[in-house]
Amino acid sequence: MASSSKANLAEQDEGEEAEEIEHFNDFTLASSWERFISEIEATCRQWLADGPKRLLEKGAVHLDSSDNIYKVKSELKNAAKIYSMEYYFEISGKIAHWNCTLHDLQLCFGVKEFLVISPQSASGVVLDAPEATKLLSAVSIALANCSSLWPAFVPVHDPSRKAFIGIQNMGTIFMRRFEADRIGSQVPIKFMHLEGLYELFVSKFAYCMSDHSMHLFRVHLLMKLTYQTLPNDEDNYDDIQEADTESAKSETSPGCDNPNRKHWDDDCPWNEWYSAEDPVMGFDLVVTWSEKVVESSLEMAEMENASPHEAEKWILAPNLYPNLDSSKGDRIGFASQLHLLVNALEMSFEAPFIEDFVSVENPGSDNLESTMVIPPPTVLDRVLKDLFLEDPQLPDFAKDEHKSSRAIKGAPVESLFAQFCLHSLWFGNCNIRAISVLWIEFVREIRWHWEESQPLPKIPANGSIDLATCLINQKLQMLAICIGKKRELNEEFEDCIGTKDNASANMEVIATFCLVLVPLLLPVLFVTDSEQGEKMQEVNKVGDESSSFHAQSQAFDEKRDSLLTPEGFNGSKTVESKFSANAQDVHSADKSTLDSIRRGSAGPVGSMKLLKLCQSLHAPFTQSAPLMTEDMHEERLHAIETFGFSCNFSAQLERETLSSDMSAFKAANPGAVFEDFIRWYSPRDWENDESEAKGPSTDLTEGMNVDWPPQGRLSRRMSESGNFWRKIWDEAPILPASEQKPLLDPNREGEKILHYLETMQPHQLLEQMVCTAFRASADTLNQTNYGSLKEMDTKMDQLYLTMASTLRPLQVNLLSNTSDTIEDLQRLCVVFEHVEKLLILAASLHRRFRQVPQISEAIFSNYYNFYLPTMGIGLADVDTQKEFDMKLQLSQNERQVVSNMFTPPTANQSWRKVLSMGNHLNGHEPILREIIFSMHDNASDNHYASSSPRDYQQDTETYRMYTCGTSNDLRGLLSPLRMLAIECH
Repeated sequence: MASSSKANLAEQDEGEEAEEIEHFNDFTLASSWERFISEIEATCRQWLADGPKRLLEKGAVHLDSSDNIYKVKSELKNAAKIYSMEYYFEISGKIAHWNCTLHDLQLCFGVKEFLVISPQSASGVVLDAPEATKLLSAVSIALANCSSLWPAFVPVHDPSRKAFIGIQNMGTIFMRRFEADRIGSQVPIKFMHLEGLYELFVSKFAYCMSDHSMHLFRVHLLMKLTYQTLPNDEDNYDDIQEADTESAKSETSPGCDNPNRKHWDDDCPWNEWYSAEDPVMGFDLVVTWSEKVVESSLEMAEMENASPHEAEKWILAPNLYPNLDSSKGDRIGFASQLHLLVNALEMSFEAPFIEDFVSVENPGSDNLESTMVIPPPTVLDRVLKDLFLEDPQLPDFAKDEHKSSRAIKGAPVESLFAQFCLHSLWFGNCNIRAISVLWIEFVREIRWHWEESQPLPKIPANGSIDLATCLINQKLQMLAICIGKKRELNEEFEDCIGTKDNASANMEVIATFCLVLVPLLLPVLFVTDSEQGEKMQEVNKVGDESSSFHAQSQAFDEKRDSLLTPEGFNGSKTVESKFSANAQDVHSADKSTLDSIRRGSAGPVGSMKLLKLCQSLHAPFTQSAPLMTEDMHEERLHAIETFGFSCNFSAQLERETLSSDMSAFKAANPGAVFEDFIRWYSPRDWENDESEAKGPSTDLTEGMNVDWPPQGRLSRRMSESGNFWRKIWDEAPILPASEQKPLLDPNREGEKILHYLETMQPHQLLEQMVCTAFRASADTLNQTNYGSLKEMDTKMDQLYLTMASTLRPLQVNLLSNTSDTIEDLQRLCVVFEHVEKLLILAASLHRRFRQVPQISEAIFSNYYNFYLPTMGIGLADVDTQKEFDMKLQLSQNERQVVSNMFTPPTANQSWRKVLSMGNHLNGHEPILREIIFSMHDNASDNHYASSSPRDYQQDTETYRMYTCGTSNDLRGLLSPLRMLAIECH
């Protein structure tokens, strides 16, 4: 028993000795804290060794908020916690006080490169004060071991406070500490004024809180104020523009302001179709003062009452609409609707007739009804009334037209079809079903105008067809001409009906004319020039008494008939012998004279003579060639390509026109032969024969030198047997153009046009609508007044050229439902949207800075260069993280114009803000006030100066305080430079 107890005691002693050995602390090993410091030191040494250039090669991250600030990051572990240490550095450049590209800590404390160490947690800040101090000490020791002068910061407290503590080893007996904190609400009134902030700064280094107001401290002061224009809402936009009333009154361009408008773009050309959001939300005006030395709080009170016009610099920063350079589907404009029209074009191949998209019997009608909505009848009636509203004055179709607009085969923007296309963009959200309904009613209204002989609005009936436009516009132009011809025929018919009852009275007038005027007219035909004047005076006297008859008989003044008299033979014996005959001979002579009356002559053609008679060849008045649209020309060309071009075939194609011209030529040249007509109508088919030319003929001339008859012969094709031209000549009656049947049959051509409009296929309609809608939309935007912005002019020129090349397959009917043109059209919509957004921005800037256009030009040019890289890709792919940030320094003559933008708040706006800060600009207080207080001392004045390097013998910034705040927010940052006393024991 005793032995067992001894054994237990021995085992117990051995266990205690083993326990003591296990709990032995070996102080030669580094603790976790020391390892953490060592890890920080190793990382810092590596960054110091690499330098900025090598760090960039290793993948340093660029900060979006700055141009030349980068950062590198490293993860550190201490016990169970993981920390992130970031090193911020600049490539080059000098730290400026108010550089907007600086990091927040650089601006606050005036440092260039620094470290930030923070825990990897949800808040990203150190909530425990001892832990923050411990982290700062670890970094300070590591930096001291590296002989580095980098400042280090640790985020503390709540993240919303943006609080930091920091430390920096100055390499001497000085140590710099940093503190930053924020008062988010309930800012004391004292700190809202410069005097209170000055006293706060002085209290940090004054020996007694009660005597700093009695002492003079030379405090250096820098101040920056930021003002912001009022938002452009409807109740104050007009007030903002009233400050520039003089320029608005003198402005006479289409872009001038309308004092009665309710929206900013009420007078812009696109406002008829949609209202655009103002891309310029407002402006920030940054006003900075140069450095001042303040010695008392009274000077601060005076400075608070100073006008911003006394500041050294004015910097203007535009606030653009959020995500202006991106597309989220919430922006409505021409581009968005054109995209829907392209989708409708793609669907138009699904049915052969337009009515199929409306009919309920269509197999796909269920899908159409569920996805495509037709506006109510009231909307349809309103659109039709707007389209067919009669305007007494036709618009100028070429006004404000771009030089490249006609390269797009559409219709002018003010024409009827172009207006239909623009209305279609907004009718039922531009779906194929709504377009079909609108088109059917549109054609029905056109038929009513045709049947009632009412002129078509917005279409000139000037007798010409513009073949450079789309086919539908050509058809409508021709229909307008047919309606005009139809109206003329109806009026003539009504005149004939109205004068039928007075037929007997007219016959008496004609009988009187024949009894009185004809006996006087006949002797005139065969008298000398001197006698002819006397006779004609008598004829005119009688003619005045029967003027009513002449008014009815002369329908074409420009085609008045002329009597055929032998030129130069008034005194010939042959003519006199005719009057020596008996009564029967006189009657036959009268008959032959009346048969030889020249009718429908436009005058002689130079010195040309007829072949069979020594008389001048007269050019006749002819009917205009029948009007033809593009498809009619193509039919003729196709026929020529099929049957070949020959003289007879071309005559068959032009039979009606050729016969009309031959009849008019016969009436204007009695006694003319076929060869005479060829010499006048087709000179290349008459071959002159100079070798066989005879001398001047003296028969019946007696001393007059007349080169007659002309020598020559017909060409081979005209002299062939069975020539179709000669056949038409033989069959053509002798009729002037005024008595011929019109070449254009308005009733027949009008019905053919209506048949084309009513039976055209859907894709043919949509193809022409797409071309016209793109052209009309671009022409509408081109009317915008945006000043002399060269970049905008260039983009508009490029847009028209891009549209012309992309829309060309639609103009030649090469589109199919499997064509790649649909994708090209969708990309064209993206390009159009880019240009449309730039143009709206240009218009908004121009209307604000008419007096100083250099401001709008500078802002737009800067934004254009910022926006240009995104114009080659879809708007949905644009990187919206990078925001447009521009600062424009204003000159002295530009300040007043910008100052006028800050109009005094109205009574409706006065409740929004309570003025509590100074330095007001036209009643506006700054939205942000930033002040830098600093205190400078000479380090050579203290007893530590003997051990200080030479650089620190000069003036040194010992205290610095940066304050940033508004009436409801205040953030203060203090960086006192403290001296460390080192004692050696």
